Amino acid sequence: MKYLRNLTIAIFMLGVFLPAGLFAQSSKYKLQPLDVLTITVHGQPDMTTKTRINSDGTISFPLVGVVTAGGLTAQELEASLKASLEKKYLINAQVLVFIEEYRPRQISVVGEVYKPGKYDMPPERDLTLLEAVAMAEGFTKDAYTKGIKINRVEDGKEKTIQVNANEIMTKGKKDVILEPNDIIVVPESFF
Repeated sequence: MKYLRNLTIAIFMLGVFLPAGLFAQSSKYKLQPLDVLTITVHGQPDMTTKTRINSDGTISFPLVGVVTAGGLTAQELEASLKASLEKKYLINAQVLVFIEEYRPRQISVVGEVYKPGKYDMPPERDLTLLEAVAMAEGFTKDAYTKGIKINRVEDGKEKTIQVNANEIMTKGKKDVILEPNDIIVVPESFF
């Protein structure tokens, strides 16, 4: 079982040391309510705006008004603002959207791990089940790794995903991508 603990920690550490810049601004990250953005328009210092995305996914931007930002990538928001500005106000607007602060996203890991608790998800990339277990310092010797449950709420409904972590670690089965607020339950083995 110590092998499983070391393996999960190694997988997590690999993910931690990848340069965040590779993911952050050029990624497919979809902007979320509560993200904080700094938006600049080249040559237009009065339009520089630092704003938090509202709970309905919108922001307010000078000359344009209310704009939907939630669910778009930073690049898609840049293109939307550019198009809006070029319709009435500017020629060849150069818009840059920078994510100053990501919305806090957490998961919980409970049961047979060395350090159960809530953990922050990386803001700029996905988090997998094994990475979450590594954050919780790995499976205990009593963990039943073939019967892990991920409790998730989708569209207001509770859903349970059954996962066999042994198949991920030993047979190369694809690891499960976690969603914010997932609860990972690692049961105890009775044998």
